[in-house]
Amino acid sequence: MEPNPPRIWLNGRLVPPSEARLDFLTPALHYGVAAFEGIRCYRTAHGPAIFRLTEHLERLLGSARVIGFREYPFSLEELAEACKATVRESGFEECYIRPLIWLAEGGWNLTVDAGKPHTGIAVWEWKAYLGPEALERGVRANVSSFTRHHPNVTMTKAKISGNYPNSVLAKTESLRLGFDEAIMLDAQGLVAECTGENIFVVKRGRLTTPPPGAILEGITRDSILTLAADLGYEVSAQPVSRDQLYTADEVFVCGTAAEVVGLREIDFRVIGNGHGTPVTRALQEAYLKVVRGEGARSRGWLSSVRV
Repeated sequence: MEPNPPRIWLNGRLVPPSEARLDFLTPALHYGVAAFEGIRCYRTAHGPAIFRLTEHLERLLGSARVIGFREYPFSLEELAEACKATVRESGFEECYIRPLIWLAEGGWNLTVDAGKPHTGIAVWEWKAYLGPEALERGVRANVSSFTRHHPNVTMTKAKISGNYPNSVLAKTESLRLGFDEAIMLDAQGLVAECTGENIFVVKRGRLTTPPPGAILEGITRDSILTLAADLGYEVSAQPVSRDQLYTADEVFVCGTAAEVVGLREIDFRVIGNGHGTPVTRALQEAYLKVVRGEGARSRGWLSSVRV
C-alpha cells in the first residue's frame, strides 16, 4: 500500500502540510514555550499499533500544566483519537508521531496567560535514530562537557521544547568529536541521562539507573524497568557515578526513538566485552517483541490504529 501524502492534525482538523504553517511572530518559536512528545507506531499482526499512547499523552498534558497553561481545549481521549487518525491518514504501517502544544496568538510579555495554546500532530517514517547498526553493534559515547539542567532551573520532568538546546549542544559536540551520543551529568557530577535517552548500568547481572531527580522519566525507561523485573533481573534507581560507567559489565540507553541500544565504548574505554550481552540483548529482544504485539504486555501497552 502506497502511503498517502502525510497530513497534519492542526487544532482539530487534518490538513495538508501546506496549511500547517506558523507565523514568524509565533511566541513559541522565539521563546521555546511548547511541550511535545515522541511516540512510535509499530507494525503488528493486527495492523499498526501505537506504543503506550495513553502514558505519552498524559505526560504531554502534564508538560502543558508545568508550562502554566490554565486552559486547554482538547481532552486526552480527543488527542488519542487525533494521533490514530493522523497515522491512518498517512497510510504508514510504522511511524514516529510528534504531538506539539505551543504558545500562540500572544505571549510577548513572557507569560503564558497573555497567549493561547495551539496543538498539532505530525507523523513520519523514522527507523534507526542512532544508525542502522546500533541495535546489533552498540554505539560509542562520551561524557559531555555540558551539564544536564538543574531541576529548579528548568522543569526536568516536563518535555518542554525550550529544554532541548541543552541536548543539542551536547549531541553536536559529541558528533563533532567522533562519538555517536553524549552522556550528561547533573549539577552534582552524577550521571543523569543522554541527550535523548535514559541510561542503565549492568553489573553482575543487576541493573541500576539514575533516580528521578534531574532526569526526564522516560516512558521507555518505565517499560524497561517493568520488562527487566518480568525477566527476573534485580533493578534499582540510585545515583550512578561516572567511574561506574567505565567499570560496568554493560551500559545501555533507551528511548522512544533509539529503542534499546548498548554503549560499547565510553570515553575511549570498552565497556565489558564490548558486545552488550547478555542483559542488553535480552531486554532488546523483550522490548522489540512487546512493541510488535508479540509480548505478554503487548495487549496493555498497544493501541490499535484501526477504526
